[in-house]
Amino acid sequence: MDFFSSQESLSTVQWGLRAVVAFFFLVIIAKLMGQRSISQLRFLDFVIALLIGNIIAHPLSDEGLGLKGSMITIVVLVILYLSEVFLSLKWRTLRNFFDPAPMPLIENGKINYLNLKKARISIDFLLSELRKEKTENIQNVVLALWEPGGTISIFLYPQYQPVTHSTLTNPLKPFHIPKPVIKDRKIDYQELQSIGKDEEWLLNQLSLTYKAKVKDVLLATVDKNENLNVFLHK
Repeated sequence: MDFFSSQESLSTVQWGLRAVVAFFFLVIIAKLMGQRSISQLRFLDFVIALLIGNIIAHPLSDEGLGLKGSMITIVVLVILYLSEVFLSLKWRTLRNFFDPAPMPLIENGKINYLNLKKARISIDFLLSELRKEKTENIQNVVLALWEPGGTISIFLYPQYQPVTHSTLTNPLKPFHIPKPVIKDRKIDYQELQSIGKDEEWLLNQLSLTYKAKVKDVLLATVDKNENLNVFLHK
């Protein structure tokens, strides 16, 4: 297996073997990293993708570099990546650092220029994203959020949303996004405070309605009618 080590020159077969080994190695690495890193490149996913691409590319084009060292380096990086992913599920501070909360760019038909500047988004780009959603008038948008993955989620006022069977048979209701008050067994006190509730109210609702405790809850949201919707860990 001389093609693994650095050589003065490699034969055609050895170059081919390097490519085959690198291909299957990257397939395994991608599988270990999970679907998230493939479906959407967030901050950490983007950094890892750049590093892995650069590290594995050099020994595939330079016979003076061994393939073994690059593979070991990539394995270490993937271990660090997976450690961050699992730790972020436990520590909210770490999760917020790598995956910050969505940033509102449009609220109630008005552009939030400060957040637009923070996200480094131009007006032209924002208008382009609105056109993709068949929306030309900013005043028709009740909320537009800049997501951590680099996409914009756009919500229209009910009267400007596409017609569906439910809108034909039921009166239009005001737009409202449920507030997540518990995520991954942890209470979000900021969201709880924003709806004018406290921890005692939340615990009473969990106990009376669902016979559950915070440690049993995967996700809990509160709607505009102050109804608590809970999804328990299975």
